[in-house]
Amino acid sequence: MVRRHLAAALLAVAALLGVQLIAATPAFAATRTLYYDASQAQEFGSVVDQAATLWNGRVTNVRLVPVTAGRTPNIRVYADNGWPRTYSTSLGNGRWYMGRDAVDDGYFVLRIATHEFGHILGLPDNRTGRCSDLMSGSSAPVSCANATPSAAEAAAVQRNFATAATAPVPATVY
Repeated sequence: MVRRHLAAALLAVAALLGVQLIAATPAFAATRTLYYDASQAQEFGSVVDQAATLWNGRVTNVRLVPVTAGRTPNIRVYADNGWPRTYSTSLGNGRWYMGRDAVDDGYFVLRIATHEFGHILGLPDNRTGRCSDLMSGSSAPVSCANATPSAAEAAAVQRNFATAATAPVPATVY
């Protein structure tokens, strides 16, 4: 706290003296690791791992990693007979369900898993209806097998995790 006040005072003095300060942008942001537990995802466990790998290939400042013994997971993944849904408690934390209703209706399983991780990473449904948008919500079953986050979606996650702060996210999203 003292350092913050001292820094603010030095900036004020510099401004009074007409000194222009240029803030350097770090070359990289610290990577935040989010641990997920897919032990209750039943037959979808490997799909959850694939979805995490897709996100890890698109973003650099957050990593989705399977939980290891002795760690508390940030994310828990379940399977049930309902519709896929996510309950976020804060950015990067919560639980989501791999609902069999959507799978039974022909929706692409990997797209569902990657989409639900997107909610945990702070992305809302955007309802564009385009298959190229992972977060477009409900796309036509079978016809959309794209499970890769778009460049815009990856950039939004990068922004969400650009600081150490954890912003609240919607409690329930489908």
